[in-house]
Amino acid sequence: MGFAQKAGSEYITVTGDSLVGKILNGETVREVYGKVVLTQGNIKITCNKAIQFIVRNDAELIGNVVVTQENLTITTERGFYYGNLKKAETKSKVKLDDKKVILTADIGDYYFNEDRAYFKNNVKLYDTATTLTSNELNYYQNENRAVATTNVKIVDAENVITADTVEHFRSTRVTIAKSRVKISNNKNNIVIFGNHLEDYAKKKYTIVNLNPVLIQIDTSYTTQNDSLTSGGIEDSIAMVIDTLVISALAMESFRDTSNIFIARDSVEIVRGSFASKNAHTIYYKDEDKIATMKMSEGRPQPIMWYENSQITGDSILIYLNESRVKLVEITKQAFIHSHQDLFHNRFDQVSGNKINVEFVNGEIKKTDIYGSVYAIYYLYDDNNPNGLTKSSSQSAEIKFTDKQVSEVRLFGSPTSDYYPENMVEDREREYLLPQFILFDSVPNKNQLLKSITNQIKENF
Repeated sequence: MGFAQKAGSEYITVTGDSLVGKILNGETVREVYGKVVLTQGNIKITCNKAIQFIVRNDAELIGNVVVTQENLTITTERGFYYGNLKKAETKSKVKLDDKKVILTADIGDYYFNEDRAYFKNNVKLYDTATTLTSNELNYYQNENRAVATTNVKIVDAENVITADTVEHFRSTRVTIAKSRVKISNNKNNIVIFGNHLEDYAKKKYTIVNLNPVLIQIDTSYTTQNDSLTSGGIEDSIAMVIDTLVISALAMESFRDTSNIFIARDSVEIVRGSFASKNAHTIYYKDEDKIATMKMSEGRPQPIMWYENSQITGDSILIYLNESRVKLVEITKQAFIHSHQDLFHNRFDQVSGNKINVEFVNGEIKKTDIYGSVYAIYYLYDDNNPNGLTKSSSQSAEIKFTDKQVSEVRLFGSPTSDYYPENMVEDREREYLLPQFILFDSVPNKNQLLKSITNQIKENF
């Protein structure tokens, strides 16, 4: 038996096994039972029972509700269909399947004129490549686009992205995330936080260009108590960890051939006793290598601090081993100065065209200098000051024992002068090489993590 309100595709047509007509709250309604089929144009709805509101052109749908339109299928237990709006809604658990994605939630609306679904509460969208969960989501079917908000998490074979808002393009696999963004890679222990992210999964490329902070946690090295921050965060972390922290104005990740991370503009790095400030950093994750460089003439050189040493040069390469610096290569206008804990105004200094510094168990063991070598080293006798030596040569090798110079070898036109203590005491400022600059704004891990303190607490 069929029941139609009016001729024309804009009005709901309902068929079923039986009909009961009545007045409900002053409104004429039809209750249709048994194998109910509701149609409007190419929209078809089946259910166990329908209550059709004649004047409003609406229908309440009860029991085993199935809504279809071409490749789209929506299923739920109970819902409502608004004929004039061409909108279906439900406050029951709902599932949408359009042969491209499957979308589920506790509550859902579908706007047929817009080809748009709005789902809410325990939302889950998944296809063959990606799973997305959130509290709210708009899915634009024809655009293959989803916009999710609140507690958003998107997972694919490589990455896990969380944020307050995520826009995901399914066909191109492009994801744009905003506010409280976090991306972690399944193949390494690196996490990047920020407030704006663009991820291009097919290109294996990611950029975070608003307040990015990279964190790499290494739990293999546990002899150094290097907690994330003070003031509460470490209280939420039971294990002793060593962390690499990098902040910048923009950060890029390339995952095509190897794990490469690039930090640009106002870059600050902290890892254990190592810190750096520079304009451009490349972190080669697979090689455990960090490269910092001067971008152009007139721009500042990168600066590196390690324990009591400060290093500058046009290019600095840092090689790591088990979270510790094992080799530093400084090229072009290379300069190092350091001081002892007991004598902060006495700076050992060395400059050259290139300097290699070798470390063993976190301590400097040898320094090799190449080209136009100039060096000043203070001497001590049982920790008592004993003058200094001032040297020059074409190349040099300096060995250290217990953080003090134990042997100096000069090669190629060497000269060396000794200045006794009575010529040095209270005159230390006179023994500074031309390149000497003391930078005291050493990056601090607590400050780098300050902007993402709450996110760290939630994730570790």
